[in-house]
Amino acid sequence: MSIIIETERLILREPSLDDAANMLRLHSIPEVQKYTGEEIITDLETIQNKITEILSVDFDLKGYGRWVTILKETGEYVGWAGLKYLPEFDQTDLGYRILPEFWGNGIASEASEAILKYGFETLKLETIIAIAMPEHKASIRVMEKVGMQFDKFAPYEPGSPDAIWYQCDHEMILEFTSRSK
Repeated sequence: MSIIIETERLILREPSLDDAANMLRLHSIPEVQKYTGEEIITDLETIQNKITEILSVDFDLKGYGRWVTILKETGEYVGWAGLKYLPEFDQTDLGYRILPEFWGNGIASEASEAILKYGFETLKLETIIAIAMPEHKASIRVMEKVGMQFDKFAPYEPGSPDAIWYQCDHEMILEFTSRSK
């Protein structure tokens, strides 16, 4: 399990099957899953299959994915954050999911800022998007806090309600970070 990104407080690394119990805990909490459009996961086999899929599809094919997010100081699992290629849109999406006991501590913002930098500087991505349900105000605040800009309201899947789409490119992030210093 190699470390991909380190921030002041966080370590982001590739997931492994050893993370299954922690990921099951995260994905089984109704408040966490509320704005994701995904079902609550209640069994270990499903989460293990999800991890295997992430490793084989995202990491093996694209070289990146959603990274397990750990507090440096304590080694605690706090959730995941990372990038995912969405072939249906030909775009790379920034996403994060954090355990409720860590909400409001700036973890999603800290991870997202480092992920955007990694995406542009290391992976050489041209643009990165982020998608949220309009009522998910905390997620939208994270997108704005890290310098992403509103793009559009559009459904994620045909026939679904409109989601709010944000996007950024490397220049936008550089400009944003220079203004916010």
